[in-house]
Amino acid sequence: MVSGSRRLAARQFRHKVASTSEQMSGTTQAELLEKVRIAFQCAFNVDPRSISIDTVPADVSHWDSMGHVTLAGCLEQTFGLTLDVDDVMAMENVKEICRVLHSKLAEL
Repeated sequence: MVSGSRRLAARQFRHKVASTSEQMSGTTQAELLEKVRIAFQCAFNVDPRSISIDTVPADVSHWDSMGHVTLAGCLEQTFGLTLDVDDVMAMENVKEICRVLHSKLAEL
């Protein structure tokens, strides 16, 4: 069962994604991190400002194997792309998430 706060976070996430229509291929590192923070808010219902480039799974409650799958789905929605298994496995921390996403966006 999904809690009310998680439903609200998911609704807010969908609104933020829907309101983001600019082309992502020219995204700066700061813009990339901001969108990653939105995905973390969706996946883990955390304050996006608590996520930095140095964030690791131990820093985020529920960022375990199942949470990682949820995060991958939120990242796909946020960035409008598909991540393959190798991409998801490489995303061991926020720095690596940004690296993988930057690489995927460069391919667009």
